[in-house]
Formats: sequence, C-alpha cells, structure tokens
Amino acid sequence: MPSWEKYTELLRYQKLRFSLDLSRTDMEQSYIDALQPKIDEAYHNLVKLEAGEIANPDEGRMVGHYWLRNTDLAPTPEIKAQIVDPIAQLKQLADDVHHGKIAPPAGGRFETLLIIGIGGSALGPQLVYEALGTDSKLTTFFFDNTDPAGCDATLKKISRNGSGLSKTLSLVVSKSGGTAETRNAMLEAQHAYEEAGLNFGKHAIAITGDGSKLYQYAEANNFITTLPMEDWVGGRSSVMSTVGLVPAALQGIDIDAFLSGAKEMDDRTRSHDTSKNAAMQLALAWHHAGNGKGEKDMVVLPYKDSLVLFSKYLQQLVMESLGKEHDLDGNVVNQGIAVYGNKGSTDQHAYVQQLRDGVHNFFATFIEVRNGRTGSSIEVDPGNTSADYLQGFLRGTRKALYESGRKSITISIHEVNPHSLGMLIALFERAVTFYASLVNINAYHQPGVEAGKKAAGEFLDILNQVRGALTGWQKTASDIAEAISQDPEDVYHALVHLAANSEAIQSEGANPSEDSFML
Repeated sequence: MPSWEKYTELLRYQKLRFSLDLSRTDMEQSYIDALQPKIDEAYHNLVKLEAGEIANPDEGRMVGHYWLRNTDLAPTPEIKAQIVDPIAQLKQLADDVHHGKIAPPAGGRFETLLIIGIGGSALGPQLVYEALGTDSKLTTFFFDNTDPAGCDATLKKISRNGSGLSKTLSLVVSKSGGTAETRNAMLEAQHAYEEAGLNFGKHAIAITGDGSKLYQYAEANNFITTLPMEDWVGGRSSVMSTVGLVPAALQGIDIDAFLSGAKEMDDRTRSHDTSKNAAMQLALAWHHAGNGKGEKDMVVLPYKDSLVLFSKYLQQLVMESLGKEHDLDGNVVNQGIAVYGNKGSTDQHAYVQQLRDGVHNFFATFIEVRNGRTGSSIEVDPGNTSADYLQGFLRGTRKALYESGRKSITISIHEVNPHSLGMLIALFERAVTFYASLVNINAYHQPGVEAGKKAAGEFLDILNQVRGALTGWQKTASDIAEAISQDPEDVYHALVHLAANSEAIQSEGANPSEDSFML
C-alpha cells in the first residue's frame, strides 16, 4: 500500500490531540489476525488484573497502578480509601509547605527539595520534574544512587541554591526501607544536615510501607510526616502514587491533570477493538518488530528537550517488566526488549548515523510534540523558525531510516503538559501489560534484580572478612583467600577497593596474582 494511504490509517484520539502512526512498521492486518487468540486473552487478562486478581503470583500481590487514576476501579472500599485519603493528605501537605505552615526550623520557607530514592522511586519523579518543573515552587535535586561522590556533587549544588540545606526539604522514598542504596543516601543526607548543625528529622518526610524499616526510622527520628506506599504498586509503575504525586504537588505541578491524562488513555485502551486501542497496537508493533522474541532493540527519540528522560524512564518500565528468563509455564524464553535513546534532534549529530547505515538491530519510536513553543518565534532563516527545523529533522530522520529498511513508530501529542505526560506514561504501561500477555510472561516481578542484590550482599560479607584478615604484613589475594576460604578473584576486588579508599596499601606486581596488600 502506498505510504500516504497507509499513513491515513493512523489511530487518532482527537479530543486528546494524540495519534499513533504505525505506517512505517510494515505490519499487515494478517499478522494481527494470526495473533487474535492471544490478543483476546491479553484483553481478558487485563480485565482480571484491573478487577484485583493476583497478577504477580511470585509475590502473591495484586497490581493496582491503574486504580490510582480511577479509584472507582479499586476492588474494595479499603483500597479506594488507600488512594483517596493520601491524595487529600499530600495536597494539604504541599499547601502547608507553600504557605509556610510547614517550615524549616531556621525560619522562612522551604526553597529546595531533595528526593532520596532509587529505581522507580527516583526515575518517575525525575521524568516529571524535567518535563514539567520549569516553574517549580521548589528547586529539586536527587540522591538516586549509593555513590558518595555523586552525593557530594549534589550537596554542592544545593549549597549554591538559596540558603542551602537549612531550607531544603528531604523526601525519602522506599517501600520497605531496606533498599541499601536509598538507606545509604538517606544516611549521607542526614550526616550532611548534622554537619551543618541541622536536625534532619525536622527537614524530612518519608514515603514508605506501613511499619517498614523506614517507617520506624522516621518515627524514631521525628520526621515531619510519613505518607503510605502500598504493596500493590510496583516501583516502576509508582509515579502516579504518593511516590510521584508528593514531589509533583510540592513542585506546584497540576497532579489532577496528570492523573486525568492517564485515566483518559486508560479509558480508550480498554476497548477490545484493536483498531481503536493504541496500547494494544503499540504492543503488537513491538511484537512484530522483534518476532515476539525481542530480536530488535527499541530506540526512543523524543523531539522535545523536556522529554529527555523519557527513554531512561522507559528503560526501567519496559526492560524490568519484560526482561524475563522464564514464561508463566516455566519454560526458558529469555524475553525482553532493550530500550535506549536520547532526544531529537541531538541525535542527528550522535548515533543516528549508525541507525541509518549500521547494524540493523532496532526499531525507532519517535515522540513528536507538535507545538514548538508558547508564544511567537523568530525566523532563524527567511520564513523558517527553530520549530520548523525540529520538525524537519524528525520527518527527515524518519524518512531516511525507512528508506534504509529501518522501521519506526511515531507517537504525536500537541504539547508537553501534565495531562499529555500522564497520557504517554499510561500508554506505555498498558502496552507493557499487553505485550507481557502476548508472550506469556510475568511483567510484575524482578528476579534478576533480586539476584543482583543477593550477590552484592555476598560481596559485602567477603569485604568485611578481608578487612579482618589484613595485617601489617604484605599478603596476596591468594594468601587471604586461603585464610578465609573465599574465591581469590572476589578477594582481589575487595582488596583493590580497600586500597582505592585508603584502607589498605597496594603494591603492584607483574599481574594481579602478584599484587600484595597490607594495612
């Protein structure tokens, strides 16, 4: 079919000023027809999920992020209250902070927000702040790792912003309170406050599970308040829970519009008519591009600076949800879709060269924002504005890729605002849910992440054993490994770490086996 005729079949939600163009995927109706039994099952599975059926059998949990933007879907009055009551509470909290009713002990008002979390507890708020926080009431910073140098760099930025930590409100986000990276970053923040002569608790709010380690810590250290984080909300889909709504409300972002955008996308993608369901069409395009096996990576190219973190956000949402070794029947399938990207047109001068001419291992997803800016624009050339160029680069790249046999999806919105960002997030969340059903995997657990945490804990145990075995006499990794009955390579990495951080002295030999270490 000629490209124009194919293009005119695109799916449009006119009221939402949204469209999904699959004309450059070359997916034929026959492909969709062949998958119809699996499509019907995917629709049925989502109905059950939204009704409260256990959707994460490994952990025995319901999956309720769709209830967050439509509380009428909540399966019980108690769960509905768990959504409605915190929203009222966080709105009041934000209002109290903005009007100085909740204020720093030194006086004045809070001017800065430090969000302490990792994974979904940071990525969602980071995306929302980057996309919508231009006029934020609180300048926002993040501790999203256990990197001490990164913490120091962020603290320096805070110190140059207004009154520094004395007017900085810290938001600690962890469902269990046991996540090492978040705990470490919180302790780094607490130490910095104390070094500045400030009481951390009087500057801190916790978002956590009821009775968790963080909840208990917040109680013991007299945090300003604690807000709930329910176990039926996973980290990578938590941006519309207290995890994302508390910082957004504190920043002055319209959280009602954000939730409304997601709800309206949810409403439209509950249709069992695939021709009208953007999320199912998106999932089918992924399935077609990678033969249902993730054989092609997804390159996300948002042509708007404010969406620069969208590809990073989608990395977690898509890869943690879909990257699974086993299917629901226990078969080894090694499913997943690798996601990477950056913003257009920056990539005209970066890796688009390889996308056009290099290894053909991807499909592209363009995010088009049709409105260039609010207000008038200058002409950078006679008759052309900067927005004209941005559109030209998008269309030109899309065309050049297709001419070279590279397939692409184009998602178009009118502008980036709370409503449209909510729409985009909901679209991809539902596409992930549908795709997981199509390939018969559990999208809501993360055994690989848990395996990494376990291995990290084992290394820390070895590290402390190595500390105890170091003496003032020079020893090799093999010497210490034999003494503590551990693998020499693990011991060597522990020794190098101790030497790099001034806890040991390293003398290099001809190779690592001949390196020696001492206190």
